Amino acid sequence: RYGPNELKREQPVSFWYKLWAQFQDFLTLILLAAATVSFVVGERTDALLIFLIILVNAIFGLIQEGRAEKALTALKDMAAPQATLIRDGKTITIPANQLVPGDLVLLETGAMSPCDLRLSQTASLKIDEATLTGESVPVEKDAKSALAALAPLADRVNMAFAGTTVVYGRGQGLAVATGMYTEMGQIAGLLADTDENKTPLQGRLDNLGKILGAAILLICSLVFITGVLKSRQPGAVLELFLVAVSLAVAAIPEGLPAVVTIVLALGMQRMATRNAIVKRLQAVETLGSTTVICTDKTGTLTENKMATVALWVGGKLYNLAASGNGNNSSIVANGYSIEMKQIPELKLALMTAALCNDAAINNDGPEIETIGDPTECALLELAAKGGLSTHGLRKQFPRLTEIPFDSQRKIMTTVHKDAGGSYLVLTKGAPDVVLARSRQMLLKDQERPLTTLLVEEIQNQNALLAQKALRVLAIAYKRLPALPSDMDLEKLEHNLTFLGLAGLMDPLRPETKPALQECRQAGLRTIMITGDHPTTADAIGKELGLINGGGVLTGNQLDKLTATEFKQLVQRVNVFARVAPQHKSQIVKSLQEQGEIVAVTGDGVNDAPALKQAHIGVAMGITGTDVAKGAADMILADDNFASIIRAIKEGRTIYANIRKFVYFLLSCNIGEVLVVLLAQLLGLPLPLLPIHLLWLNLLTDAFPALALGLEQTEPGIMHRPPRPAQEPLLDRQMLTSITLQSILLTIAVLGVFILSLSNYDLVTARTMAFTTLVLAELLRSFTSRSETLTAFELGLSTNTALLVGAGLSGGLFLLTLYLPALRAVFHTVVITPPMWRLVLPAAALPATVAEIKKLLFRPKNLIPLAEVKDTYRSK
Repeated sequence: RYGPNELKREQPVSFWYKLWAQFQDFLTLILLAAATVSFVVGERTDALLIFLIILVNAIFGLIQEGRAEKALTALKDMAAPQATLIRDGKTITIPANQLVPGDLVLLETGAMSPCDLRLSQTASLKIDEATLTGESVPVEKDAKSALAALAPLADRVNMAFAGTTVVYGRGQGLAVATGMYTEMGQIAGLLADTDENKTPLQGRLDNLGKILGAAILLICSLVFITGVLKSRQPGAVLELFLVAVSLAVAAIPEGLPAVVTIVLALGMQRMATRNAIVKRLQAVETLGSTTVICTDKTGTLTENKMATVALWVGGKLYNLAASGNGNNSSIVANGYSIEMKQIPELKLALMTAALCNDAAINNDGPEIETIGDPTECALLELAAKGGLSTHGLRKQFPRLTEIPFDSQRKIMTTVHKDAGGSYLVLTKGAPDVVLARSRQMLLKDQERPLTTLLVEEIQNQNALLAQKALRVLAIAYKRLPALPSDMDLEKLEHNLTFLGLAGLMDPLRPETKPALQECRQAGLRTIMITGDHPTTADAIGKELGLINGGGVLTGNQLDKLTATEFKQLVQRVNVFARVAPQHKSQIVKSLQEQGEIVAVTGDGVNDAPALKQAHIGVAMGITGTDVAKGAADMILADDNFASIIRAIKEGRTIYANIRKFVYFLLSCNIGEVLVVLLAQLLGLPLPLLPIHLLWLNLLTDAFPALALGLEQTEPGIMHRPPRPAQEPLLDRQMLTSITLQSILLTIAVLGVFILSLSNYDLVTARTMAFTTLVLAELLRSFTSRSETLTAFELGLSTNTALLVGAGLSGGLFLLTLYLPALRAVFHTVVITPPMWRLVLPAAALPATVAEIKKLLFRPKNLIPLAEVKDTYRSK
């Protein structure tokens, strides 16, 4: 009736469909049409070159974008392969996919829940739900708890969910949901229903392609129609049609998609060396457009590892910070290293924390390693940093018996034999429970009665630590000369001596605060979305400066909002707590609808739908689940939030470089169009043949354009606000520059062509026009390196790739002039010195005007040139 207990997989997209998708671009379709017509009318060399360009671009796109959808596969792989259950009164083990609702499933330490269970029995059961809810510590389960019908997922302590792992204790429960009906299955459904958004770069290039395509078709049609009306000769129709096709070839920047792909691929490689692994090319540029980062807390802003950050012993509060995690590390409190010998209460408290503890520690290597409950591991690490050897303590004070932790009692007690023949009773647990069983407190190495004032002080300190979202444990002990004869263990937990309080939390990564500061400087908004408790989220949010009057919103509160209220609050609130996966996706979608470019970070299964919904999803490489990595566009190899900022900087650099070579390519291509168009309108012979235009677009333009894509990061790029999502790739400033440069190129080339026709034959005049255009474009590449700084201010040698690219393009062009075999293909002649005297000044005209324009119309807010020079010199 319910089907197998497994998640459905999406149908993979076929190879042929992916290949066909590469030819859907408007410019590509125009090129295909032009190539087909050229082939039909006999211009087969031109046609084959165009087909080759289209094929190369398609292969690039197929390789880079043809990534398999791994999210659902990873989700399915997370399912427990085997399940232990009771059927017909017998305990059996079966494949997990054969479970059905109503089965009675057994859970033990280390087991993974095979489906969603309503727990019927629990014994000290703790389950790690971080991958599903974002909860930073294992959740204590209680089968007897009765909850409200709409209790948040993270608060359902009488449930065990598919894909979560038992870290302590045991339990059993009835299967209430299997397969796609589980909470994990619902996330899989969200992933399947979430469409990936186009990146800003894709949108801008699509728009540019449509505008160019429409303009190209219009110009070509006008040329063809006006030519036919003028000549009215039947034989001229084919020639005019070839002219129109050559115009289309001139106008379309065939190299643009390939150059964009290569530059993005190189950006991917650079980011990989900085621990940011990008899976999808366009994601590199998207980072540069990002306006909002929606980040998970656990494992992203924090270390996803509990640590003891505060101790209150001997009536004094110690704010702790460990100087490293190695064996040579020490305890630093309030900025100073602590000498354990000087504080007996502290030494006894750490000894109690280490002995009344079931976690294991290994400090034989350079780093301290612990295994067990995260809270107990944090206490062991603190003791080790305080110079206490857990192995030595356990050998010196062997454990005789224990009263294990219980969710009802909320304390744990162990009994140890002292070397002097007496006995130590050590207890840790909930502060109110431990305090109720204590009768004295250790102060200045003396046991003093717990007066009303002392009790109030302990309660106040507990409240203060709890307000900081710390998990607070109390520590107590007592000495016995002999154990009771009847060994009534309950009696051991009374008349205790109170030692102090320990405050634990999942600490912030040390690089988080500086990274967030850089985000603010760059105009980026950061939103924290976590499954943790609102109190914890509030404390972390305040420490990071994320709460600016907006407070904290919970998932339950979001459910009660209208669509309008939801949008308004999402723009104002920066911290969300106790959210379900669908809430995170809704927040991201709402931001996107309001024009934001959203990056989402996360590591758990619960983050996967939002990672896929976002413009760019960023998964953690170390702590991240396979599900999160499969849904994300980028993976951080070091789980470092600061790596995102470095990636954003790289993304902004890449976008700035894309603008540079788009500016370069379009000004060149439009210049080529104007040359052919004006020659036609003036009744002149065709100054450039289609093969000349293809050579220009494929080689002469491509190498310098690629080198422009490798330009260094401009100074102050992270002091600029993010680009508006609706900002076109070609803004008014760039359109003005493109128009000016295109006109100057046209004047230079047509001027040389017209003057050459009066002194030379048509082949020579075309060769001189071709040469002028090639040299003008190569010189233009150096002026395109910056929209504000001249080539001399940047330094001619600071972009070696451009020197090599321009030199290679120039060298290949000279072969078409001086190599007889190529002269026959390209219909060129040798350029003599008198010809060069006409060509060189004309070719220098556009570049000279571009540099003068920068000097005359430089922005007032330009970074000082001394700083620019220092930046480039340092690089």
